[in-house]
Order: sequence, then structure tokens, then C-alpha cells
Amino acid sequence: MIKIANAPCSWGALEFELEGESLGYKQVLSEMAETGYAGTELGDWGFMPTDPEELKNALQEKDLQLIGAFVPVALAASKEHDDGVEAALRTAKLMYDAGYKDAFVVLADDNGSVKERTKNAGRITPEMGLTDDQWIIFASGAEKVAKAVLEKYNIRTVFHHHCGGYVETPLEVDKLMEHTDPSLLGLCLDMGHYAFGGGNPVEALNKYFTRTWHVHFKDYDPGVGEDSFKYQYDYFKSVENGVFCELGQGYVDFRSIVSILNKNGYDGWIVVEQDVLPGMGSPKKCAANNRNYIKSLGL
Repeated sequence: MIKIANAPCSWGALEFELEGESLGYKQVLSEMAETGYAGTELGDWGFMPTDPEELKNALQEKDLQLIGAFVPVALAASKEHDDGVEAALRTAKLMYDAGYKDAFVVLADDNGSVKERTKNAGRITPEMGLTDDQWIIFASGAEKVAKAVLEKYNIRTVFHHHCGGYVETPLEVDKLMEHTDPSLLGLCLDMGHYAFGGGNPVEALNKYFTRTWHVHFKDYDPGVGEDSFKYQYDYFKSVENGVFCELGQGYVDFRSIVSILNKNGYDGWIVVEQDVLPGMGSPKKCAANNRNYIKSLGL
């Protein structure tokens, strides 16, 4: 049975330092539960309690499951790999000790840290990508993280492709999948990021269903995407202008995606993500609208 979660980024708790403060975790968890979600991801390290007992109590109080935690690592730089392993193990330990042993480490590039990629998010050309040698470094770093977490805590790792990082376009997702062990590293397929990166999420899900261990429901507003191209927005400006809109209001064909998930017996989590920054509206209202939309799809 597919279960529906949300994530702290839907309340403005992003991995990026943008203007405005996000709400505290207690309010976020309360509003998440009140709008009909059954689980959450951890958010940035330190957003929620880093003491396992305190974290467990906070989640149990709202009857929420912890299903994953985002871990950014600059995987294109081999010198960053050991620090990445350390961060992933710290995160996995927290989830394990709190009792969430089926949660995923959601590994990503250190998105927003490379100037060219951040400046051109949604407009990436092959010339802006990694070289063949860099792909080997990137993929080996991802596998190193995944292997360490699996061996120490028996927790699996999925990779989250993401605009503003080195794995954004369909070609780049293909490259990472080709260069990594399918038994070791899964895919966190994010529908909005895949669309903003120039791809069709339905095609991606059909192609990589067996690698898709974790699913993010995020929509993409092609109008904002066109403005991003026309006015040369960077990644942050696109987000601030609402490139990731409410579910059902954008490009992504969620009805077909749900059909594929059901047909293939997917029984994991769907995580709603809509980056609602301060001043962009009510995160709780958006969360409720998104949950109601998913209910209209039969989930």
C-alpha cells in the first residue's frame, strides 16, 4: 500500500540559505499531521531534534513516520567523499537509534554550490556537465556513501537528482544509473526536478522503475520555466518565483505516474515537496491542497 508523506521543505525549511526563516519543527509536524500526511523526511541536520529519543517522541506525538533524510555531498570532489560518508553515517545512526530502520539516506550533490550549475538550472547543456573521469569520481563517491551506510546500519541509500547540481538532466540521471551498482544505490525520482531538468517524469519512471526506491511528488510550472529561460534566472530565483507549484497545477502527469506505480506494485512512500518560502503563501494550505489532489488520484 502506497503511503503519503510530506517534507520540511514544503514549509520553507530548505538546504539553502535564502531570505526569511522557516517555521519551527513542532509547528511543521503539527501542520503535516493535520493536513493528512503519515510521514516526513528529516530535513536539514539540526532542523529536527538530533537526539534519537527526542526525535522519536516528537514524531510519535503526531503519529508520523520518519522515512528518509537528505544528505548533500560534493561528490564530484574526491576529497569530500570521506566527509560525506561521515555525514551519512551520522544521519543513518540518528534514524536507526530512533527506531526508523527502514528509512532511506537521500543522497544528493551539494546542490547550489557550483556557480555555473546554479546559474543555469533548467538550461543545462552537455558542456556544463562532468567529464568521463569526473563521472567515475562522482559515482564512486555515491557508492562509497551507500556501502558505508548499508554495512553499518543496514539502511539503504537513494540518490536525489536535483536542479542546481551535477545530476539534473535526463542524460545525467542516465549516466549516474549506468555508473552505479543497482543493488547498492537506488533512485529517488523527483517528478518536478526531472521536469525542470528537461525530462518527462512518466518516461523516467517507466525506464527506471526497478531503481526507483523512493518517490517525490513535486510539480513544475512551465510558465515559470519559460521565464527562467527568458530572464536567465538562477536556481534560487526560479524557486522564489514558484517554479515548483502546487500538485496538479503544472506539467507533471501524476495520474499516469500513479497508474504506473499501482500497476507495478509499488508499496513505498510518496513524498510531497513544494518549496513554499516565506512570503509565498500558507504552507499548511498548500499542503492540504496537495493532499486533496493526491486523494483525487485514489491515494
